[in-house]
Amino acid sequence: MLQGKIVRVARPTDQLEEVVKFYTEGLGFQILDHFENHEGFDGVMLGIPGEPYHFEFTQQQEHSVGRAPTQDNLIVFYFPDQQEWQCAVDQIKVSGYKPIQSYNPYWDRSGVTFEDPDGYRIVLQNATWET
Repeated sequence: MLQGKIVRVARPTDQLEEVVKFYTEGLGFQILDHFENHEGFDGVMLGIPGEPYHFEFTQQQEHSVGRAPTQDNLIVFYFPDQQEWQCAVDQIKVSGYKPIQSYNPYWDRSGVTFEDPDGYRIVLQNATWET
């Protein structure tokens, strides 16, 4: 029933500008759309044009959402090709973001973990995802 659908991951932030920088400069996403003062919210949709997923980050005026609830809130990107994976890791490092040790050691075996400004973690995994 959900096959072929587009996925939007949406979450609030207190640091919209910094989060956008992390995902655009660090991961190479593009701004797909944005809005300002829509019923008290500002937001940005980020992604890779043509891919069936994107991220929406919103910031509500005069409201604080805080940091990630745990260190194990992850978004994992799988890179089967080692060269592509290394390029992605190098890009985020060159953008000024440092790898961190993953809460779950499994992700450190074939991947590198980074934390966005809100404490949510991104894993760049050098592996093929298998169901």
